[in-house]
Amino acid sequence: MDSLSDTLKKLKITAADRTEDCLEGCLDCLLQALAQNNTETSEKIQGSGILELFANLLTPQSSCTAKVANIIAEVAKNEFMRIPCVDAGLISPLVQLLNSKDQEVLLQTGRALGNICYDSHSLQAQLINMGVIPTLVKLLGIHCHNAALTEMCLVAFGNLAELESSKEQFASTNIAEELVKLFKKQIEHDKREMIFEVLAPLAENDAIKLQLVEAGLVECLLEIVHQKVGSDKEDDIAELKTASDLMVLLLLGDESMQKLFEGGKGSVFQRVLSWIPSNNHQLQLAGALAIANFARNDGNCIHMVDNGIVEKLMDLLDRHVEDGNVTVQHAALSALRNLAIPVVNKAKMLSAGVTETVLKFLKSEMPPVQFKLLGTLRMLIDAQEAAEQLGKNAKLVERLVEWCEAKDHAGVMGESNRLLSALIRHSKSKDVIKTIVQSGGIKHLVTMATSEHVIMQNEALVALALIAALELGPAEKDLESAKLVQILHRLLADERSAPEIKYNSMVLICALMGSESLYKEVQDLAFLDVVSKLRSHENKSVAQQASLTEQRLTVES
Repeated sequence: MDSLSDTLKKLKITAADRTEDCLEGCLDCLLQALAQNNTETSEKIQGSGILELFANLLTPQSSCTAKVANIIAEVAKNEFMRIPCVDAGLISPLVQLLNSKDQEVLLQTGRALGNICYDSHSLQAQLINMGVIPTLVKLLGIHCHNAALTEMCLVAFGNLAELESSKEQFASTNIAEELVKLFKKQIEHDKREMIFEVLAPLAENDAIKLQLVEAGLVECLLEIVHQKVGSDKEDDIAELKTASDLMVLLLLGDESMQKLFEGGKGSVFQRVLSWIPSNNHQLQLAGALAIANFARNDGNCIHMVDNGIVEKLMDLLDRHVEDGNVTVQHAALSALRNLAIPVVNKAKMLSAGVTETVLKFLKSEMPPVQFKLLGTLRMLIDAQEAAEQLGKNAKLVERLVEWCEAKDHAGVMGESNRLLSALIRHSKSKDVIKTIVQSGGIKHLVTMATSEHVIMQNEALVALALIAALELGPAEKDLESAKLVQILHRLLADERSAPEIKYNSMVLICALMGSESLYKEVQDLAFLDVVSKLRSHENKSVAQQASLTEQRLTVES
């Protein structure tokens, strides 16, 4: 190590004189020392103050530039050396060198910047602000035949693409085109994996999604799926998953999705359809998720239902009822839920037997599956007949009541409440109300009336008003013990309650007067005071309903 100290002293002198031959010898000694013991050598370099001199040596004209950049890359492998490299002002001259024509300089410069900025979002953001992204994309295009440089660019893209601020810059370059071109040339799994690692974060950006679709990435992905689908090799299985996942990600963009749908006649859409009946779980999953993504507008949904997609999804679900794959169940139910949104699809899906298929998953203990199952049923029961049929299904109603208490899963709890309410609102059936009363569902509808979401409060109040109008007797005790009257008083007195909440609360008060015990509670709570104040409410409907309710309360008392 004494010779290292001598080298560092000598380097200080020669760096100042710029005598290239002596300089080169010193730099070679340093690289040798770093290869033998990187940490110790790096500590000595830091202690010697030589780093500050390197900034002046990083010039395009010097024959030593590549070696200086190589030394910086080596020392910056140590975490403790990264801040000293920044403090020595090395980032700016290194960024300038990315415009060099010399491939060795470019490679070592890329390594040096990558190591200095490794794991530091603030330094990576600094590089983005200095404009390295367009420069690196250009380098990838020019030097695509140089494997080492290509790899350096990909590693840099992978790191920078994680930062949200990079996406806009990437979108303004031809990165999509360059990556797809490179991807098509790769045969080795490892190389393709590197490109995938850049594509995945970039494809989260909608503008880049569309660029990737236009550059032909989808065709590459479909080809990989076609090649790997029957293989048992671990690498092939992993690549199949990555390719199909990326395919689904591209469909999350509205423009890219519509471009690939091509009115339902697109070859990509047809290929994805063929994944659903496949025996490969990963493809079944990707196929169902892709359909759920295509089903994001009414036109697509109507076309798909008319062309038999529902039957394919029901067949898929049937294959996963017993000990099925939860992710496939979840994806297929998501697709059915989306397809059920357009009004014209509901009757078609009901007559195809969707509810029967969906109900097979009532026994599922997986909240994501429960959530989608509930959402699908809720979308389908706009029709009175369907709501009545489901509302009289005691097994379903009992399960809903159980899920209304799923405090750990707010989504499942909310959807269960909303479905209970919807069964009453759409069926307007005494038998449905009886089934819900017998299963203990009334208290949950009363709790739902206190939800923080106005839409849920409203759905609950309308359902409770129907119960009070059609079947008050059997529900009376449950309404009492759930403290409905006190809750209505609170909703009417609260200035923050939305107009529709006030309106429906008063409708419900009037309906409750048919019960002696509930009416007594209304009288005890001095509702007249609260209601008479609402006669001057700015909302006309609320004001009118307040007058009617006041009359009822006055007459009855």
